[in-house]
Amino acid sequence: GPDPKKTKMAESSLLDKPWRKFSEFNAETANKLKEELVDYGPDSKTGVTAANILLIGQIGAGKSSFFNSVNSIFRGKITNKARSGSFEHSLTTVYRKYNVKDHNSGQTLKIRLCDTRGLEEDFAIDSQEISHILDGNIPDRYQFNPSAPFTTETFGFIRNPHLGDRIHCVAFVVDGSTIDVIPEKILKQMKAMQSRMNQRNIPQVVYLTKLDKVCPMVEEDAGHMFHSSAVREAVDKIADVMGLPRGFVLPIKNYESETILDQNRDILILKALKQTADFADDYMEEQVEKMAAENGQGRKERE
Repeated sequence: GPDPKKTKMAESSLLDKPWRKFSEFNAETANKLKEELVDYGPDSKTGVTAANILLIGQIGAGKSSFFNSVNSIFRGKITNKARSGSFEHSLTTVYRKYNVKDHNSGQTLKIRLCDTRGLEEDFAIDSQEISHILDGNIPDRYQFNPSAPFTTETFGFIRNPHLGDRIHCVAFVVDGSTIDVIPEKILKQMKAMQSRMNQRNIPQVVYLTKLDKVCPMVEEDAGHMFHSSAVREAVDKIADVMGLPRGFVLPIKNYESETILDQNRDILILKALKQTADFADDYMEEQVEKMAAENGQGRKERE
């Protein structure tokens, strides 16, 4: 008879109406998103040259694959710049701020993707270390050392970080096919990190990956993403788990072992990146207003 596992997966139905309003999946959308991202830059009054987006996720969730996918889209061909794969232990042991270059225009995007170690059950990231990353104290290419967390005494510690050194938005990269079995220890780590982000008012999104494993229709065509009942369910679930609005959960399909680019996949990834950059902008503007208000306050007190 039929494989029961397969039939269960096929229970995902395609809805008549999309469950989220989204751009058309066509060449025009793909090109428009690419242009918007190439033209993007933080508001000049922030004094910031590029938005810093921190990627956080469990090992194998697709953190490095996301960077590689973005990089591939702007190169016009599949590349593998950040090492990725589902190994036992995190492949990323160095803190990296990756730039993305658009090969058409020769321009570098004003968005940096910051990659840190993958979350592991038996290895908790030091929460103070996360604070230092968020606050911009950790230099690019810093080598993480599990036996000695990064502190104010560590060589290279950036003492007075500017707004441009800080993290402006965080993207949690989550495997959409394993939401029900995220280990308790990992959830706890993510929650602890979130509370530090919330203290700083740093916006957070979720990049929900591997949705082709959740819905056969999405495996066939990424353009079915917003018509899939199973994907909608996964989005609702992770929004609940993370305590974020549904609109902050962005379903994508990374490139993993593919050799050619696919327009619908590109659109989902580009749209997720654009939304993240928009949130980063909101944060930067809020910080500039806050600093202006504090300076005004200080002036009043001195007068």
